[in-house]
Amino acid sequence: MSAAAPPTRAYGSASFVAGALWALAFAVPFVLPGKALLLNEIAILALFVLSLDLILGIAGIVSLGHAAFLGVGAYAAGLLARAGYGDPLLGLGFGILCAGLLGLATSFLVLRGSDLTRLMVTLGIGMLLYELANRMAWLTGGADGLSDMTITPLLGLFAFDLYGRTACLYALTTLALAFWLARRITASPFGFALKAIRDNRLRAQAIGIPVGRRLVTIYTIAAAMAGAAGALQAQSSQFVSLSLLDFHRSAEALLVLVIGGAGTLYGALFGALAFRLLQDGLVRLSPQHWEFFVGLALVALVLVGHARLRAWLALLTGRAAGAREGGQREGGPREGGPREGGPREGRP
Repeated sequence: MSAAAPPTRAYGSASFVAGALWALAFAVPFVLPGKALLLNEIAILALFVLSLDLILGIAGIVSLGHAAFLGVGAYAAGLLARAGYGDPLLGLGFGILCAGLLGLATSFLVLRGSDLTRLMVTLGIGMLLYELANRMAWLTGGADGLSDMTITPLLGLFAFDLYGRTACLYALTTLALAFWLARRITASPFGFALKAIRDNRLRAQAIGIPVGRRLVTIYTIAAAMAGAAGALQAQSSQFVSLSLLDFHRSAEALLVLVIGGAGTLYGALFGALAFRLLQDGLVRLSPQHWEFFVGLALVALVLVGHARLRAWLALLTGRAAGAREGGQREGGPREGGPREGGPREGRP
């Protein structure tokens, strides 16, 4: 019976696979330049869903109005560029700041009451911001959207072209930094405290964890991260519409998180990838009915469950590993030992 692999080796293998996947993502704009725009959309969606995973999957705060921070970040970056400050990093920072301040201001309302109360409060905040942006057409453009913005080259060297290579690499870099920050947060004592609050808030309070302060902090961080996704969306498309504040954006993020798996962080990445590729393929096959097939796939996923899918995947990989080991044994006896099944010394 073979001994199990040590934890350090398993951790090293996981880190190697994660690094290889990130390297593959950054290579796509150069190897497949025609897919740069699609990958840019996937990276922005993954960043938005990652911010939702921090409050829903890690801290247990349910939200139906997370698109409010996405829209505020987009409008902040768009208005700044329209005012003549088109530097991408400046707009990104301004979008993060505005969304973070909104998250800090609304966090005290969200943390009151039960999960149903939070759903209604977050939904109400999103609806209020949507209607406010619609009424303030002199500032936001209203239903016509915000346009006429000029984004200067990134770092003064890389211009945003129609092929989307610069925008894609810019979004991937921002996503990688945000993912690194999210991993550091969840692996820290602060992150373990959030998971304890998610599992049992009363028990977390009883052992001395400052529940309100922890939740306000993570809610503000998640709002700022969603604002970064909105700023990237505004800068890459150079257009901001009311749809970024609409309810369907929040519902889409929840859908992607269900597909990828909440509370894992990687679920935001793989969920965004699977959702966008599925959407892109179904739109090509059936432009009128693609939403039906997406809903059908979601129902099938919920019925099967992530645990069962992971078990099937582990079974398949285990069988593949067993087949490889069997092939090595059939190839001949190992050096220094008798072949299995053959006669041994001392036996007739």
